[in-house]
Amino acid sequence: QVQLVESGGGLAQAGGRLRLSCVVSGGNFRIYSMAWFRQPPGKEREFVAAINWSGSSTFYADSVRGRFTISRENAKNTMFLQMNSLKPEDTAEYYCAARLLSYISPTRGEYDYWGQGTQVTVSS
Repeated sequence: QVQLVESGGGLAQAGGRLRLSCVVSGGNFRIYSMAWFRQPPGKEREFVAAINWSGSSTFYADSVRGRFTISRENAKNTMFLQMNSLKPEDTAEYYCAARLLSYISPTRGEYDYWGQGTQVTVSS
């Protein structure tokens, strides 16, 4: 059974930084493309960033491009999201997701596995 566990969320000030991690167990991490999504309070879950199986290809939502960086370390079955220049509108529950295809996708419904989420709160 594939499990995804996020960590690294918390409280940050506007302009600050946080680094999220997602550890995958129970499957072959190297064959998954991965992504981060987020769900702001009272809103739909939205795409943040995605990365292919090797880390050679990434894609970002316009709202985070240039501020967030997605990466992965296959030897440790771990994906990361470095979040810099945080804004209050980045406040959300952040979820990592995995899918059994090597190429990336920003579409929520195309992901097979999800973590439980980690809360990020950015104060102004």
